[in-house]
Amino acid sequence: MLFIRRLAIALSLVLFTIPAFAAQTTNPESAVSTVLLKTEHSWDGKLYKSYPAGQPQLTVLKIIIPAHTTLPWHLHPMPNAAYVLSGNLHVESRDGRHKTTLHAGDVLPEMVGSAHRGYTDNSPVELIVFYAGAKGMPTAIKVR
Repeated sequence: MLFIRRLAIALSLVLFTIPAFAAQTTNPESAVSTVLLKTEHSWDGKLYKSYPAGQPQLTVLKIIIPAHTTLPWHLHPMPNAAYVLSGNLHVESRDGRHKTTLHAGDVLPEMVGSAHRGYTDNSPVELIVFYAGAKGMPTAIKVR
């Protein structure tokens, strides 16, 4: 009887510890968080003023720009940031004072209210862009 009781206790311990052990070994790595961008200003150095008034609305776009393409001059009415997945994106301000080139893995804090454009070279560019605006607000406005 004592043997059976000890065997039952031992089996119970094994049955309770195997799932816990298995849970630890199926995904032994922990989540890792890396800050890609934390800024108060856009890539041209201008401080962000405030977020738009109204019902907040987040928009996330995946944008693919073909090789040898120049986007039209445009501006953004809200803070936003672009993450380059692939390719090289050249961006310039319309006033000609600011130019930069982004590569895969780079993050760009976009200009707000200032005209700019991007263009590609021999390969397409793939971007993820995060916009922090208000309901009904366009993410970009073309400038003539």
